[in-house]
Amino acid sequence: MTIENVTIAGAGTLGSQIAFQSALCGHQVRIWNPHPERAERRLEALRPFYKRDVHLTDEQFDEALARIISITNDWEQSFQDADLVIEAVPESLEVKEEFYHHLAEVLPPAALIASNSSTFVPSQLVKFVDRPEKFLHLHFANHIWQFNTAEIVGNAQTKPEVIDAVVAFAKSIKMLPIVLKKEQPGYIMNSLSVPFLNAALGLWVKGVADPMTIDKDWMNSTGSPMGPFMSMDMIGLRTVWAIYNAHADDPASQAIAAKIKEMVDQGHYGIEAGQGFYTYPHPAFEDPDFLKG
Repeated sequence: MTIENVTIAGAGTLGSQIAFQSALCGHQVRIWNPHPERAERRLEALRPFYKRDVHLTDEQFDEALARIISITNDWEQSFQDADLVIEAVPESLEVKEEFYHHLAEVLPPAALIASNSSTFVPSQLVKFVDRPEKFLHLHFANHIWQFNTAEIVGNAQTKPEVIDAVVAFAKSIKMLPIVLKKEQPGYIMNSLSVPFLNAALGLWVKGVADPMTIDKDWMNSTGSPMGPFMSMDMIGLRTVWAIYNAHADDPASQAIAAKIKEMVDQGHYGIEAGQGFYTYPHPAFEDPDFLKG
């Protein structure tokens, strides 16, 4: 079971990164996105990051882009030859159910399906797919070229050889595959990081301190190279909001979700937007004296 042709469904922040990283590592990639022009812009927005962090030349970046052979909202063209579909559509059960309903009509029988969902577990989504034995979750962190973990977990019917094939695919795009033995909301990474981020957001929403002060305190006290609000800008506040909104079942969480939603509605959703808790491309934390004052 070899994965060569990959279709990324949904080219938002993570979908575009998965698509480009897969193409960079030699896979033939198609992108399905309701608005193709937005996908093209998001791919191009990755250029400065790959030039800075991976040291790609413009020529190398363009060579990888050329392996993304189609960017379209046409269902048949997008999925016609896929060995693996990675679903990265918005974090809504209704949106995902509709997507998988249409996918079943066009996807080749042998193709595997992986969801990149951050907020749902396999048992919630498997009921929407037409091939539960070939369905699993494949979860990436934002800025996958740096934070290259791929968390993998199947459902009760996923065949072992499907897990093996996706592990091999993850390695082929320079990820570290982490296979979970059972499903867990938030996987491992978010299960560990969300309580930390929640504490920081709670301090901010309650007015205890502003985000920059909280970041400075954490970094100075622990020696960490990054504060929680710097981290959330990197993750993207739309993703942070989706996680909190899905589980905002108490007044404190609801207040946090509402506060983040205000920022997202203002277009302040992180590095990609040029504004989040910090202003980019030259955020305050890049000042050599950031922790001195």
